[in-house]
Amino acid sequence: MSKTGGQPGNKSAIRAEAARLFAAFQAAGALPVEADLLLPAETLLDLYGEDIRARAYVTNDPLQGEMMLRPDFTVPVVQAHMADGADPARYCYMGEVFRKQEHLGNRASEYLQVGFEVFDREAPEAADAEVFALFSGMLSGLPVRAVTGDIGILMAAVRGLETTERRRAALLRHIWRPKRFRALLDRFAGRAAVPGARAALLQRLACGAPADLIAQAGSFIGLRAPEDIAARAQALIEDAQAAPIKAPEAALLYDLLGLQAPAEAALGHLRGITPMLPAIAPAVDRFAARLDALRARGVAVDTLAFEASLGRTSMEYYDGFVFSFHAEGMPAVASGGRYDALTAVLGAGRSIPAVGGIIRPHLVAALRGAV
Repeated sequence: MSKTGGQPGNKSAIRAEAARLFAAFQAAGALPVEADLLLPAETLLDLYGEDIRARAYVTNDPLQGEMMLRPDFTVPVVQAHMADGADPARYCYMGEVFRKQEHLGNRASEYLQVGFEVFDREAPEAADAEVFALFSGMLSGLPVRAVTGDIGILMAAVRGLETTERRRAALLRHIWRPKRFRALLDRFAGRAAVPGARAALLQRLACGAPADLIAQAGSFIGLRAPEDIAARAQALIEDAQAAPIKAPEAALLYDLLGLQAPAEAALGHLRGITPMLPAIAPAVDRFAARLDALRARGVAVDTLAFEASLGRTSMEYYDGFVFSFHAEGMPAVASGGRYDALTAVLGAGRSIPAVGGIIRPHLVAALRGAV
């Protein structure tokens, strides 16, 4: 049995498992769709920034410009739906995706992915429960553990902080980079010193206007104009003068980042801190409605794992409910979540609540002993 980037080489068994999963999604009412293998790099770069280059294969086409091998299906499926899809809609897909890996290990750089997406504005929490219950049922009998989370609660908490708009924007931008987020929060809360390089720059700025320092620097290298550099310098000065995030607010955010509990108990904890962090109230209400919908579908929410930070190292379009299914010694067997904001970005002014997920058939086949 050969391996390519960590994926088992029994391709016929993997294809058979993928076809079984794909058929199950169609039986659940999903319309099968295709997606291009090569996607315009500009779209993905606009969504995720230059970080996407670290995990996507990039090539240049003489006519179409910079292109990327498909890192996942969600973006092209959303684009197609927002262009001419019906409302509501359910889609499923099957095909290869490509992710660069920095280290040798058990993660594949090319593998089959099977997925299911729901676009439905009538009852988002019910759609969340539908997708999770469907995935749970399809993985029933396998040694997997389900974990859920809600990026929307953390985002609401950040938006409600009594601090500058620039600091809120920085924290929101780095929610998907936990180490960077924590470092920013520590600094904004006054728990960490200003980095040495920044402190030195601020000291220089205190001795003269940005324009004077720019003039002293000599000739320019790069694309930034003097006005851009001066504006950035002024932003650094204003940030240094901003008051720290209040200790009680910071403590609540640290508490939220570390929250791990059964979903029902997590809801009780969140209800308890909402009076002190009122900005999260609508997101907590949606969480409660989702638990009701999950309970109605037979999911035991009193034992269902909840982690408030789940999904923060995944693709950056999740902005609400997230879930994953894990098996010992493997990457996530299945994962997904809600990405309402992505439909607005790709919808040219239109938007619709959307949620979906993917299953990795080579991992399911391995758990079934087929490879």
